Amino acid sequence: MCTVVVRRSGAGPAEILAVRDEVTTREFDAPDRWWPELPDLVGGRDRVAGGTWCATDVGTGVTALVLNRYHERPAAPGAPSRGVLPLLGAAHGPSWVDHVRLDGMAGFLLVLVAPDRLTSWEFDSERLTATEHPAATQVFTSGGPEDRKAELWRGTFAAAPFPDRWRELVQEQEPAPEAEALVIRREREGVVYGTVFAETIDARPGRLRLEYTRQPWTGDWDTAAFAAG
Repeated sequence: MCTVVVRRSGAGPAEILAVRDEVTTREFDAPDRWWPELPDLVGGRDRVAGGTWCATDVGTGVTALVLNRYHERPAAPGAPSRGVLPLLGAAHGPSWVDHVRLDGMAGFLLVLVAPDRLTSWEFDSERLTATEHPAATQVFTSGGPEDRKAELWRGTFAAAPFPDRWRELVQEQEPAPEAEALVIRREREGVVYGTVFAETIDARPGRLRLEYTRQPWTGDWDTAAFAAG
């Protein structure tokens, strides 16, 4: 995941946009209940490592999203995949850290969106730092040059109606190589890295509504709804 927008007003559920950037040949499945051991969790499934970039607990309305951090150290051999983090965050809330070994894991930013709070944890491969965010519009990125994206887009999303206008803002973008681009495409040595998924998330305790697409600039969005079991 490379861009996450969260708006909390203090009244009503949080509004979430998640844009995932990845190597375009890495295969994944659309959001569903992919983890039998975690039947309340819904998220897209990475076919390589089996984890996800974003997961929601339908019963509690908690959503967790992971972003890779800019210029982080690579993972040590045998370290857990960062794709497990949204599953743990959605399932365990702020106590997710008690359920994973961070030693050797590559750097990340984990964003936890609960009905009553917004918290992020940044891991630089050595230290884990938690931050509580106020009710407002927040834009999270992979850091470094991509922080310009937050500066450029925060005000626009803060003023736009959710979810329709948020989807349109992504849809209006053509893939571009610049760090501040909302939808990206970069090629290096024959490997293409770009935006492969975008979704709006309306999560409330007991129900979840998603609108998502693999090519947001085409306007071809699907809708899925889930209820607590």
